[in-house]
Amino acid sequence: MYDIIIVGAGPAGMTAALYARRADKSVLLIEKENFGGQITYSPQVENYPTLMKVSGSELAQMMLDQVMEHGAEIELAEVTAIQDGGEKKTVVTDQGEFEAKAVIIAAGSKHRHLGLPNEDELVGKGVSYCAVCDGAFFSGKSVAVVGGGNTALQEAMMLSEYCTHVTIIQNLSFMTGEAKLVTALSAKDNVSMVYDTVVTELVGEEELKEIVLHNSKLEMDYAISADGLFVAIGQQPENEPFADVAALNEAGYVMADESCLTRTPGIFVAGDCRTKSVRQITTATADGAVAALAACRYIDSI
Repeated sequence: MYDIIIVGAGPAGMTAALYARRADKSVLLIEKENFGGQITYSPQVENYPTLMKVSGSELAQMMLDQVMEHGAEIELAEVTAIQDGGEKKTVVTDQGEFEAKAVIIAAGSKHRHLGLPNEDELVGKGVSYCAVCDGAFFSGKSVAVVGGGNTALQEAMMLSEYCTHVTIIQNLSFMTGEAKLVTALSAKDNVSMVYDTVVTELVGEEELKEIVLHNSKLEMDYAISADGLFVAIGQQPENEPFADVAALNEAGYVMADESCLTRTPGIFVAGDCRTKSVRQITTATADGAVAALAACRYIDSI
């Protein structure tokens, strides 16, 4: 039996593993896909303290190297359930079952994709899911934002400060975000909004060149030139396997505040998979530290 099992090896999970190992707890870190999570899709990270510039994959590798150097064990598996047995928690995976005194859920969340054929190939080559992360790389360039909610409008507002032009692409006949944001964007000379429109094709191989659009109201297809496309149509947590031990909100996020406590004693949550207003690398690592220390206090108390 391990002291702590951590589900997910993004920045939150790996930070939790680091703090737990430094507290001399045995740790198993379970990851189903890639170490680093969403950060690995960022071609450059310039907002992580002490590092002027680093690729997301490099930062993830450095985190993983540090965690392994401190003695955390690694398992590549998909977690399908967590069973609460009081002082013993059982983590069920497609590779078998593992037991621990405490569990930290750090499963992250995924940006919703458009589902276009070459979308993944153009990530980091013009396609992005985070203007806060990547917007500065498009200074002086023309970009588009897909989405009409608050996140999309806020990203468009930020991009309008240093991009030559921002086109907001909305599939409905109205924006779903706050009216004051729509009004502020409408007043900007370098922002345009297109309604009843979806992206049907991304043109470019080495980098994004054009975006092909379809207007459902006019039944018209056309293309616009763009150096960048920011997809802001929401995020998708994958917390269904944890619903028995952690309360989920209507969007599927684990309901927990900055304490990182779930409704089940001994089960904690950290990072993008929990309810929070800001989802960045630094907030994920902060959660990881908080959750790990909380788990250590729980173990020491039982």
